[in-house]
Formats: sequence, C-alpha cells, structure tokens
Amino acid sequence: MSAGAAASGGTDEGAERGGFYEALGGIDGLRRLTESFYVVVRADPLLAPVFAHFTPTHVEHVAVWMSEVFGGPAGYTAELGGHPGLIRNHLGLSITEEQRARWAELMIATATKELPDDELLQQRFAEYIEWGTRIARSVSQPGVEPGNPGPVPQWGWDGLKKA
Repeated sequence: MSAGAAASGGTDEGAERGGFYEALGGIDGLRRLTESFYVVVRADPLLAPVFAHFTPTHVEHVAVWMSEVFGGPAGYTAELGGHPGLIRNHLGLSITEEQRARWAELMIATATKELPDDELLQQRFAEYIEWGTRIARSVSQPGVEPGNPGPVPQWGWDGLKKA
C-alpha cells in the first residue's frame, strides 16, 4: 500500500497483529529507540548543534509522544500539553529541509536496529516519521501561527487513523 493510501485509512492490514504500540515494544521499546537515536544525533555534524543543549528529559518526552501517537498511554496529552504543546515546542526553530531529512533518515535507520524486524511495522513507522517531520518543519518557520492542531494524531498498522 502506498503512503498516501496509508495516510487516508487504507485497509486493515494489521488487524491480526494486535496493537501497534505493543508491537513496537511499548514504552520500553520506544525509550530504547529514542535513547539510541539521540546518541547518533549528538554525533551527527548537521544535527549535533541543534541538539547540543537537549537533555535526557527531552529524550523521554519524545518517547512519551511516540507512545501516545502509536496507541499507548496518553501521557503527552496528560502531562506535556498534547498536540498543541508539541507544536509550540517547534515554533521559531527554523528547521531546514536538510535538517528535517537528516533527522528522519537517522530515526528510521535507528528504528531498523532497535524496533522489531517486521516489514509492515518498519514501513508504518517510517511513514509516520516522514509525515511528522514535515509538520514539525512547517510549523518551525518564522511567523507561523499554527492555530489549534487538534488532538495527538494516532498512527497504527494502517497509517494515520481518521479522527
């Protein structure tokens, strides 16, 4: 299925597989992923300067965000401001396309090492990363007024779930 079909709802390819969040390894799998990812990011010449002052708390927040996106507990909404909070965190960062693409590339590469070796899981995860980083880049540009982005997007075996 194409990314476009996945984003529009697609078919129920993952119904027999159980929950996407559980297949990712739950919060422990997402923490392992984000911790490994930020080790790579901090060593990357393009991204290291952007993340030089980020803390273990930031790494945890990324894991909690992804947990909610992929069907886990709604901790980002409950504790960190939900989707509007995430958008606010990106305002004014002026993320370049080169930085966005590199971040996505490194996250997807780290996922292939840290997440289960399941083709559909890896594909859906990569589709979310590409989709989400494009939004983050868009709202990071100077003068953007994002408005209300709505609730945290939900992503699973079929891609973006309709609200």
